[in-house]
Amino acid sequence: MKALILSGGKGTRLRPLTYSGAKQLVPVANRPILFYCIDNIVKAGISDIGIIISPETGQEIKEAIGDGGRWNAKITYILQEAPAGLAHAVKVARPYLKSSPFVMYLGDNLIGRDILKFVGDFTKKKSDALILLKEVENPRQFGVAEITKSGSIIRLIEKPENPPSNLALVGVYIFSPMIHKAIDRIKPSSRGELEITDAIQELILMGRSVKSCILDSWWLDTGKKDDLLTANAIVLDQWGKKNIEGTIDRSSKILGRVTVGGNSIIKSSTIRGPVVIGENTIVENSFVGPHTSIGDDVRIINSSVEHSVIMNGSEVLDIERLDDSLIGRRVRITKNSGHKALRLMLGDDSVMEV
Repeated sequence: MKALILSGGKGTRLRPLTYSGAKQLVPVANRPILFYCIDNIVKAGISDIGIIISPETGQEIKEAIGDGGRWNAKITYILQEAPAGLAHAVKVARPYLKSSPFVMYLGDNLIGRDILKFVGDFTKKKSDALILLKEVENPRQFGVAEITKSGSIIRLIEKPENPPSNLALVGVYIFSPMIHKAIDRIKPSSRGELEITDAIQELILMGRSVKSCILDSWWLDTGKKDDLLTANAIVLDQWGKKNIEGTIDRSSKILGRVTVGGNSIIKSSTIRGPVVIGENTIVENSFVGPHTSIGDDVRIINSSVEHSVIMNGSEVLDIERLDDSLIGRRVRITKNSGHKALRLMLGDDSVMEV
């Protein structure tokens, strides 16, 4: 079995942050989202991985992932010239996939469990498609499934006005090679894209076996700022550890599960976990609260930060309170007024006085 990770697209929902970088490389707990996807695939025993990339961000993804050696995996990069739909990405990858069954994994999705069981169910039941579903409060925003009691799919509807259920399609699918025939039979949607939901629906019309599993853990599509911050909080809650490699002075307090990277310095500050701080970072006379990720080469001086992601090379200086914020690389935030609390989303190389 192979895997296909979709890591193209333009990341419009995370702009301005993704004007200068791939959304799949935005960090959660100081690791790119894409790394978690590869972790999960390799844990399922799959080491032959294709990654769909776009012309805009493909080189950045190649540089971050490399040849897959750190996962003991073989990575093949596949260029999708334009974001013409998920099924179109499969079509572009057909020369790589050939006649192999495969896991398709959206590179900006995170789920709270491994996929080994689902791969096993797919193989055991000899299905042509197995899709993961999750109960959601707002099914109108997703592809939605109507299923039988046994888990067979009756129909799929993309962002329905009147949802037949509250079961949304999670961004992880498993297909047999039959999906290629289904894709050949569908036409672009009203959005001008080849939709994977239409291809799966076509499998059903062809009389093929399409099964589902309901995900019993969390699932997050990290395409928006608030979703990404939620993902950061959940990952820190569930997988955060205490690991101090940097220097903590005697007037500082480290409370709970806090990671401090090598050559980082904590002076006269309180860090309340779960928090992760990268390498070569300085936190001085500041408070860093729960569910915060701070990257490498960052300076937090005379400030309070909580429930935020601050990426490499940024500075937060003399800010009384920074909450619920997603800060890009090499951003500089300084105080120049009497505002109390800030909620920000800033792209790379920004400068803001507040």
